Amino acid sequence: MSTGAMHPGEIPFGVELVRRLVDSQFPQWSPLPLERLESSGTVNVLYRLGDDLVVRLPRVFEGGKTWAGRSVERDLEWLPRLAPLLPLRIPRVVAKGEPDEGYPVAWGVYDWLRGELPVVERLADAELLARRLAEFVLALRSAEVGGAPESARGSSLERWDAPVRAALPQLADELDIAAALGAWEQALAAAPWDAAPVWVHGDLMPANLLLEGIELTGVLDWGGAGLGDPAIDLQPAWNLLSGPARCAFRDELEVDDASWERGRGWALWTGIVALPYYRETNPELAANATFRLGQVLG
Repeated sequence: MSTGAMHPGEIPFGVELVRRLVDSQFPQWSPLPLERLESSGTVNVLYRLGDDLVVRLPRVFEGGKTWAGRSVERDLEWLPRLAPLLPLRIPRVVAKGEPDEGYPVAWGVYDWLRGELPVVERLADAELLARRLAEFVLALRSAEVGGAPESARGSSLERWDAPVRAALPQLADELDIAAALGAWEQALAAAPWDAAPVWVHGDLMPANLLLEGIELTGVLDWGGAGLGDPAIDLQPAWNLLSGPARCAFRDELEVDDASWERGRGWALWTGIVALPYYRETNPELAANATFRLGQVLG
């Protein structure tokens, strides 16, 4: 996990800044202790506030927007509408913080969801996890919430073709580049999703899942959620699961061959692009990128 900068132009952070923001805008929480959390998150910095709250602040603000767009506002609008329709806990915005002279963008205070992040090498019951995750994906796909936004990610793989091809040469010492390019082109050639777009999370990876014991209990980080191709939410088949658990995940979701191929493409995209970019600044994310590429190409 990392508490350092990950992107050019990142906003400088410190406990003093966040303490001042909280104390000036939400004085009722001034007595609560505040500490920076280690996190592999790439869009927000996290600070634990007391026992029951977490402060999330966008890392980058350029051109009048954050990496995730209006993320706090999106969460305020959509998470309360989705939460009753889902079998797992999702974050709740407790308060929206406003920009000030020392911090240029809106930020949020959320409730703290208890649980542990899954470790791919130490899953106690991977097949149970696969089935629970499939239940969540099916429930999210079925959500009927009017006026939903498009997903920031779950559109078309072609959109990411240039970044993938640009990143591949940087992995020549770690990857069979020809095999990776062949798998990517096979995913691009798969039949597209031709039904109506459905709700997707867009970033189902281990760092956004919570376990209590062997039970999956929560899903974090909804900045990429919205309407899109459901294949993007197949990524756990390669970034978290393997062997029989991967098969159980596919069986529960009744995935057709073209969607499975696009799902492999989404897993390839995130792995190929993330590994060289985060190799030094986010070791946990880079390690998962290595794992998922091995699963896809293996």
